[in-house]
Amino acid sequence: MKKKSNIPGIILSVFMTLLSILWIYPVFMILINSLKIERAISTTTIFKLPTAETFNGMANFKEAIYSQGFAQAFGYSLFITISSLALILICCSMCAWYITRVHSLLSKVVYFLFVFSMVVPFQMLMFTLSSTADRLDFDTPYKICIIYLGFGAGLAVFMFTGFMKTIPIELEEAAMIDGCNPLRTFFSIDMPVLKPTVISVGILEAMWLWNDYLLPYLVLDRKKYSTVPILIQYFKGSYGSVQMGPMMACILMTILPIIVLYLLLQKYIIDGVVAGAVKG
Repeated sequence: MKKKSNIPGIILSVFMTLLSILWIYPVFMILINSLKIERAISTTTIFKLPTAETFNGMANFKEAIYSQGFAQAFGYSLFITISSLALILICCSMCAWYITRVHSLLSKVVYFLFVFSMVVPFQMLMFTLSSTADRLDFDTPYKICIIYLGFGAGLAVFMFTGFMKTIPIELEEAAMIDGCNPLRTFFSIDMPVLKPTVISVGILEAMWLWNDYLLPYLVLDRKKYSTVPILIQYFKGSYGSVQMGPMMACILMTILPIIVLYLLLQKYIIDGVVAGAVKG
């Protein structure tokens, strides 16, 4: 028998390699330009590697950290991401448990409302949301997690519900026979089984929370609080000039944590999505 030609596979591999290079190229450009002097970034040498004349060492990173309050903005971004993520994972997983275990008209309506929320554009709500958050004093990093819970719940509930349907109810019945209440049953029995979906939802939501610019810009009191995405726009000098070197360094320090997190946990994304798609 003749061996099947592997040409389609080779073509696909070459195409995916080129596509990967296309996606990595902007990050590479940010990296090399964060190491250059300002004059080298503003001219045609922007596409060239740093040389002895254009290399600026870590000066851009020091400027980015100390000139605009990067450490404080980084702390606010980290706090908002962690608090919002914890709230989304706990509340949405419990909501998914209710939807799958309580078979009623209310649970079905709640589920479809969450799914419907994923197709509503943020631009339709942002002005009303901004004024409402201002009236309710949600303009601080310590309360904005409640708003993020509302926006992140659609995807999280959808994925958790799909996976929750695959967990045999007999496990929970056995735990209740042994004396567990519903709350202990959920955290002792269901949560360990939900681990792949919890990790995949956590990664997807964390990437969104960390990189989000528009919601904090509209809601937070920018005179007191700034997240890292908001801080990047303040690298401007006189007459509208932009401090490209420190800005590139700031962007690089912003994207590195989420890239490292994604690389470490990327295998769980596919596992969680596939597990949640067995029954939808």
